[in-house]
Amino acid sequence: MRILVVDDNKPAVKLTQFVLSEEGFEVRTADNGRDALRIVETEPIDLVVLDVMMPHMDGFDVCRRIRAISPDTAVIFLTAKGELEDKVRGLQIGADDYLTKPFEPSELVARVQAVLRRTLRTREFEANSIIEHGGLRLDPVANQLTLPDGKVVDLTPIESRLLHALMRNIGRVLTHEMLLEAGWGSNYIGSNNQVAVYIRRLRAKMNDDSEEPRYIQTIRGVGYRFEPQE
Repeated sequence: MRILVVDDNKPAVKLTQFVLSEEGFEVRTADNGRDALRIVETEPIDLVVLDVMMPHMDGFDVCRRIRAISPDTAVIFLTAKGELEDKVRGLQIGADDYLTKPFEPSELVARVQAVLRRTLRTREFEANSIIEHGGLRLDPVANQLTLPDGKVVDLTPIESRLLHALMRNIGRVLTHEMLLEAGWGSNYIGSNNQVAVYIRRLRAKMNDDSEEPRYIQTIRGVGYRFEPQE
Protein backbone atom coordinates (compact mmCIF):
# COMPACT_ATOMS: atom_id res chain seq x y z
CA MET A 1 0.00 0.00 0.00
CA ARG A 2 1.30 3.44 -0.94
CA ILE A 3 0.91 6.40 1.44
CA LEU A 4 1.61 10.06 0.77
CA VAL A 5 2.64 12.25 3.74
CA VAL A 6 2.10 15.99 3.20
CA ASP A 7 3.48 18.45 5.74
CA ASP A 8 5.77 21.50 5.54
CA ASN A 9 7.44 20.44 8.82
CA LYS A 10 10.35 18.36 7.50
CA PRO A 11 11.32 16.69 10.83
CA ALA A 12 7.69 15.65 11.29
CA VAL A 13 7.58 14.26 7.75
CA LYS A 14 10.75 12.23 8.30
CA LEU A 15 9.40 10.77 11.54
CA THR A 16 6.04 9.88 9.98
CA GLN A 17 7.77 8.36 6.96
CA PHE A 18 9.99 6.24 9.21
CA VAL A 19 7.10 5.01 11.35
CA LEU A 20 4.96 3.99 8.37
CA SER A 21 7.87 2.46 6.47
CA GLU A 22 8.64 0.28 9.48
CA GLU A 23 5.09 -1.08 9.19
CA GLY A 24 5.72 -2.12 5.59
CA PHE A 25 4.06 0.78 3.77
CA GLU A 26 5.58 2.44 0.72
CA VAL A 27 5.78 6.13 1.64
CA ARG A 28 6.00 9.20 -0.60
CA THR A 29 6.37 12.71 0.81
CA ALA A 30 5.61 16.29 -0.17
CA ASP A 31 6.09 19.55 1.72
CA ASN A 32 3.41 21.55 -0.10
CA GLY A 33 -0.01 21.08 -1.66
CA ARG A 34 1.09 21.62 -5.25
CA ASP A 35 3.60 18.76 -5.14
CA ALA A 36 1.13 16.56 -3.31
CA LEU A 37 -1.49 16.99 -6.05
CA ARG A 38 1.08 16.26 -8.75
CA ILE A 39 1.92 12.96 -7.04
CA VAL A 40 -1.76 12.00 -6.66
CA GLU A 41 -2.35 12.78 -10.35
CA THR A 42 0.54 10.61 -11.55
CA GLU A 43 0.84 7.76 -9.03
CA PRO A 44 -1.61 5.31 -7.43
CA ILE A 45 -1.87 6.58 -3.83
CA ASP A 46 -3.98 4.60 -1.35
CA LEU A 47 -3.95 7.10 1.52
CA VAL A 48 -2.81 10.68 2.18
CA VAL A 49 -1.72 11.87 5.62
CA LEU A 50 -2.33 15.59 5.28
CA ASP A 51 -1.47 18.49 7.58
CA VAL A 52 -4.14 21.20 7.75
CA MET A 53 -1.82 24.18 8.19
CA MET A 54 0.47 24.69 5.20
CA PRO A 55 1.55 27.81 3.32
CA HIS A 56 0.05 28.82 -0.06
CA MET A 57 -2.53 26.01 -0.19
CA ASP A 58 -4.01 24.70 3.05
CA GLY A 59 -4.95 21.10 3.73
CA PHE A 60 -8.66 21.70 3.16
CA ASP A 61 -8.08 22.92 -0.39
CA VAL A 62 -5.69 20.04 -1.06
CA CYS A 63 -8.27 17.54 0.23
CA ARG A 64 -11.00 18.95 -2.05
CA ARG A 65 -8.72 18.62 -5.06
CA ILE A 66 -7.66 15.11 -4.11
CA ARG A 67 -11.32 14.13 -3.93
CA ALA A 68 -11.83 15.51 -7.47
CA ILE A 69 -8.71 13.81 -8.86
CA SER A 70 -8.86 10.46 -7.06
CA PRO A 71 -12.12 9.77 -5.18
CA ASP A 72 -10.86 6.39 -3.93
CA THR A 73 -7.81 7.82 -2.15
CA ALA A 74 -8.32 7.97 1.62
CA VAL A 75 -7.33 11.09 3.59
CA ILE A 76 -6.33 11.47 7.24
CA PHE A 77 -6.01 15.05 8.48
CA LEU A 78 -3.40 16.16 11.02
CA THR A 79 -4.81 18.98 13.17
CA ALA A 80 -3.58 21.18 15.99
CA LYS A 81 -4.61 20.19 19.52
CA GLY A 82 -8.08 21.40 20.44
CA GLU A 83 -9.02 22.71 16.97
CA LEU A 84 -12.47 21.10 16.88
CA GLU A 85 -13.55 23.38 14.02
CA ASP A 86 -10.72 22.02 11.84
CA LYS A 87 -11.75 18.45 12.59
CA VAL A 88 -15.40 19.04 11.73
CA ARG A 89 -14.54 20.98 8.57
CA GLY A 90 -12.13 18.28 7.43
CA LEU A 91 -14.69 15.51 7.84
CA GLN A 92 -17.31 17.59 6.04
CA ILE A 93 -15.15 18.02 2.94
CA GLY A 94 -14.33 14.33 2.69
CA ALA A 95 -11.54 13.35 5.09
CA ASP A 96 -11.80 9.77 6.37
CA ASP A 97 -10.29 10.47 9.79
CA TYR A 98 -8.20 12.98 11.72
CA LEU A 99 -5.34 12.83 14.17
CA THR A 100 -4.47 15.53 16.70
CA LYS A 101 -0.89 16.74 17.04
CA PRO A 102 1.21 15.73 18.88
CA PHE A 103 0.37 12.06 18.46
CA GLU A 104 1.90 8.73 19.38
CA PRO A 105 3.33 6.72 16.45
CA SER A 106 1.22 3.73 17.50
CA GLU A 107 -1.97 5.80 17.20
CA LEU A 108 -0.97 6.97 13.71
CA VAL A 109 -0.38 3.38 12.59
CA ALA A 110 -3.67 2.20 14.11
CA ARG A 111 -5.68 4.92 12.39
CA VAL A 112 -3.95 4.35 9.04
CA GLN A 113 -4.63 0.62 9.21
CA ALA A 114 -8.28 1.16 10.19
CA VAL A 115 -8.93 3.61 7.35
CA LEU A 116 -7.24 1.33 4.82
CA ARG A 117 -9.34 -1.64 5.97
CA ARG A 118 -12.53 0.37 5.39
CA THR A 119 -11.24 1.56 2.02
CA LEU A 120 -10.37 -1.97 0.90
CA ARG A 121 -13.84 -3.26 1.84
CA THR A 122 -15.39 -0.47 -0.24
CA ARG A 123 -13.11 -1.22 -3.18
CA GLU A 124 -13.92 -4.94 -3.02
CA PHE A 125 -17.63 -4.13 -3.17
CA GLU A 126 -17.21 -1.68 -6.04
CA ALA A 127 -14.91 -4.07 -7.91
CA ASN A 128 -17.81 -6.52 -8.13
CA SER A 129 -20.41 -3.90 -9.07
CA ILE A 130 -21.84 -3.60 -12.57
CA ILE A 131 -20.90 -0.29 -14.16
CA GLU A 132 -22.54 1.50 -17.10
CA HIS A 133 -21.28 4.42 -19.20
CA GLY A 134 -21.68 5.54 -22.79
CA GLY A 135 -24.10 2.74 -23.64
CA LEU A 136 -21.69 0.08 -22.37
CA ARG A 137 -22.52 -2.25 -19.47
CA LEU A 138 -19.65 -4.07 -17.76
CA ASP A 139 -20.21 -7.00 -15.42
CA PRO A 140 -16.80 -7.52 -13.72
CA VAL A 141 -17.89 -10.74 -12.01
CA ALA A 142 -19.02 -12.48 -15.21
CA ASN A 143 -16.29 -10.71 -17.24
CA GLN A 144 -18.88 -9.70 -19.81
CA LEU A 145 -19.42 -6.45 -21.70
CA THR A 146 -22.77 -5.54 -23.20
CA LEU A 147 -22.46 -3.22 -26.22
CA PRO A 148 -24.99 -0.49 -27.13
CA ASP A 149 -26.64 -2.83 -29.68
CA GLY A 150 -27.24 -5.45 -26.97
CA LYS A 151 -24.47 -7.81 -28.06
CA VAL A 152 -22.71 -9.48 -25.13
CA VAL A 153 -18.93 -9.85 -25.44
CA ASP A 154 -16.79 -12.12 -23.26
CA LEU A 155 -13.67 -10.54 -21.76
CA THR A 156 -10.60 -12.08 -20.21
CA PRO A 157 -10.13 -11.29 -16.49
CA ILE A 158 -7.32 -8.83 -17.29
CA GLU A 159 -9.38 -7.10 -19.99
CA SER A 160 -12.27 -6.86 -17.55
CA ARG A 161 -10.11 -5.34 -14.80
CA LEU A 162 -8.54 -2.81 -17.16
CA LEU A 163 -11.88 -1.69 -18.57
CA HIS A 164 -13.41 -1.54 -15.08
CA ALA A 165 -10.59 0.74 -13.90
CA LEU A 166 -11.05 3.01 -16.92
CA MET A 167 -14.85 3.18 -16.63
CA ARG A 168 -14.74 3.86 -12.88
CA ASN A 169 -12.47 6.82 -13.57
CA ILE A 170 -14.42 8.28 -16.48
CA GLY A 171 -12.76 11.41 -17.86
CA ARG A 172 -9.56 10.84 -15.85
CA VAL A 173 -6.24 9.85 -17.41
CA LEU A 174 -4.87 6.58 -16.01
CA THR A 175 -1.14 6.18 -16.51
CA HIS A 176 0.46 3.01 -17.83
CA GLU A 177 1.65 2.27 -14.29
CA MET A 178 -1.87 2.64 -12.87
CA LEU A 179 -3.26 0.29 -15.51
CA LEU A 180 -0.52 -2.28 -14.92
CA GLU A 181 -1.48 -2.31 -11.24
CA ALA A 182 -5.21 -2.51 -12.06
CA GLY A 183 -4.75 -5.38 -14.49
CA TRP A 184 -1.95 -7.43 -13.01
CA GLY A 185 -1.53 -6.31 -9.38
CA SER A 186 0.83 -4.06 -7.45
CA ASN A 187 3.79 -6.46 -7.44
CA TYR A 188 3.74 -7.13 -11.18
CA ILE A 189 6.54 -5.70 -13.30
CA GLY A 190 5.48 -5.10 -16.90
CA SER A 191 5.88 -2.70 -19.78
CA ASN A 192 3.83 0.07 -21.36
CA ASN A 193 3.62 -2.08 -24.49
CA GLN A 194 1.84 -4.80 -22.53
CA VAL A 195 -0.92 -2.36 -21.59
CA ALA A 196 -1.15 -1.19 -25.21
CA VAL A 197 -1.65 -4.77 -26.42
CA TYR A 198 -4.62 -5.28 -24.09
CA ILE A 199 -6.11 -1.90 -24.97
CA ARG A 200 -6.01 -2.89 -28.65
CA ARG A 201 -7.82 -6.14 -27.78
CA LEU A 202 -10.44 -4.26 -25.80
CA ARG A 203 -11.01 -1.78 -28.61
CA ALA A 204 -11.46 -4.62 -31.08
CA LYS A 205 -14.09 -6.27 -28.88
CA MET A 206 -15.82 -2.90 -28.37
CA ASN A 207 -15.72 -2.09 -32.10
CA ASP A 208 -13.73 1.00 -31.11
CA ASP A 209 -11.59 2.56 -33.84
CA SER A 210 -8.08 3.34 -32.56
CA GLU A 211 -7.75 6.20 -35.06
CA GLU A 212 -11.01 7.84 -33.99
CA PRO A 213 -11.94 6.14 -30.71
CA ARG A 214 -15.44 6.48 -29.29
CA TYR A 215 -14.57 5.18 -25.82
CA ILE A 216 -10.90 4.76 -24.90
CA GLN A 217 -8.77 7.79 -25.71
CA THR A 218 -4.98 7.51 -25.99
CA ILE A 219 -2.96 10.14 -24.13
CA ARG A 220 0.38 9.69 -25.85
CA GLY A 221 3.31 9.08 -23.55
CA VAL A 222 1.06 9.00 -20.48
CA GLY A 223 -1.74 6.44 -20.65
CA TYR A 224 -5.44 6.17 -21.49
CA ARG A 225 -8.76 7.79 -20.62
CA PHE A 226 -12.31 6.44 -20.86
CA GLU A 227 -14.39 9.26 -22.30
CA PRO A 228 -17.37 8.24 -24.48
CA GLN A 229 -17.90 10.45 -27.53
CA GLU A 230 -21.36 11.49 -28.70
